[in-house]
Amino acid sequence: MKISSLYSIKPLRTVPKWLPILIAVFSFLGFLDASYLAAEHYLGLPLPCGILQGCEQVTNSPYSVFAGVPVALFGAVYYLAFFILAVAYFDSGRAKILSFLARFSVLGFLASLYFLYLQLFVIGAVCIYCLGSLATSALLFILGVMVVKLENAKPLTWI
Repeated sequence: MKISSLYSIKPLRTVPKWLPILIAVFSFLGFLDASYLAAEHYLGLPLPCGILQGCEQVTNSPYSVFAGVPVALFGAVYYLAFFILAVAYFDSGRAKILSFLARFSVLGFLASLYFLYLQLFVIGAVCIYCLGSLATSALLFILGVMVVKLENAKPLTWI
């Protein structure tokens, strides 16, 4: 077996038009949510929380910053990269882009689950904006699983 074939990705069967569109839409919504949180962090403004009353506790916790950078900014960069790659897929039609996004979605989903754990069991408060990011990353992950199935590969058995 050639080494190059180990790293090649089978071309996707017909990709429904709605799949990359939803990836772009959800990644853009995630970008807006995370950017809002990052901007509020840098501006030092209180977050209007709405239904839940834990936004301030969560966004002012020591877990809201990593290496001096708000985790919301990392989220904004993640979602922006997702959006840019989705647009690149529309431009090029290259299946490898969707394949990469499918695998990249695992990172955001796992990070969101970790932050949910912190909110529920460590901080003891829940932020509605963080839950929005969790929902967005979960939807991107589900769409990523659909892409993997289109590749006719084994589903993500390591999960």
